[in-house]
Amino acid sequence: MKRKHSLAMAALMGLALTVSACGSDDGGDSAGDGGSSQSSSADGKIGVILPDTESSVRWESADRPALEAAFDEAGVEYDIQNAEGDAERMTQIADTMIGNGVTVLAIVNLDSESGAAIQEKASSQGVATIDYDRLTLGGSAEYYVSFDNTVVGELQGQGLADCLGDKPANIVFLNGSPTDNNATLFAEGAHSVLDGIDSYKNVGEQAVPDWDNEEAATIFQQLYTAADGKVDGVLAANDGLAGAAIGILEGNGQAGKVPVTGQDATVEGLQNVLAGTQCMTVYKSAKQEAAALAEAAIALVNGEEAETTGTTTDAEGGRDVPSILLEPQSITKDNVGDVIDDGGQKVEDVCTGKFEKLCADAGIS
Repeated sequence: MKRKHSLAMAALMGLALTVSACGSDDGGDSAGDGGSSQSSSADGKIGVILPDTESSVRWESADRPALEAAFDEAGVEYDIQNAEGDAERMTQIADTMIGNGVTVLAIVNLDSESGAAIQEKASSQGVATIDYDRLTLGGSAEYYVSFDNTVVGELQGQGLADCLGDKPANIVFLNGSPTDNNATLFAEGAHSVLDGIDSYKNVGEQAVPDWDNEEAATIFQQLYTAADGKVDGVLAANDGLAGAAIGILEGNGQAGKVPVTGQDATVEGLQNVLAGTQCMTVYKSAKQEAAALAEAAIALVNGEEAETTGTTTDAEGGRDVPSILLEPQSITKDNVGDVIDDGGQKVEDVCTGKFEKLCADAGIS
């Protein structure tokens, strides 16, 4: 998918929530199952639907608390819920939120078809919508808030190339869910780097439905076997898929010998990087993304336009979506501490047990 956006990323890297709330609202609806709700000093209510708890731990461990902090700081009423990987459940949550009076609805779609249907219904009820993290192809969101996901893939591809060097190498690609537009962009970015290196050979590639880690292990085992075990590198789209591949490599005595990429800078991913079984991961600050979403949502609540970095082309919908795209960061053993310093993970979670010494060796305390 072609994209166009401005280079005005630097300002967003230090994005702070500076929206001043106006008006008053002494009431507040209670959130649904797994939700949060706060009283508002802005004239509106924001609903956010996260996708699941399986594809990545980030949604509940990073995004939810970051969003809550941003909305609390702005004094805006909100309701955050999780669809638990069920598109029908997401639709039901959206219907309930709309019925309960949200004026802005942000979703992380499970697939573009169901996401577009939610946005169409919201629009018919006068509710503004925002795509959070994933673009809804054929949707009608006023804004798209995410990281530059092609750059994520480019960082993964370059990270793997840095670990492999110039020697001939057989690479397996373990891509994300085929229903997730981000996964398509990750793969495009990675291929744009790796396909240009003549000494590398693609010996297997498959998408993992719903980012399911157990299925990823089965898929990688099949790809590994089909390549007769002659695999020198693994382009895994996130830390969960990386962990699945590493498990298979361990069973074949190859963990730590075959570099594996990742994404999300999860606790497990950072520990694998420190242990040397994972080559790198990609950090996408939940604080930055949540702040960008909060700023855009609060602008809509107040009848204003959000500041964007450019547009993203939705080829299926035939439109350019106003976008706020942030810059991701490549994380290797040398800068794992950056994630902890930013608050992306806690040192006591990463540097536990056998990883305590590895953290100390990496200058993390």
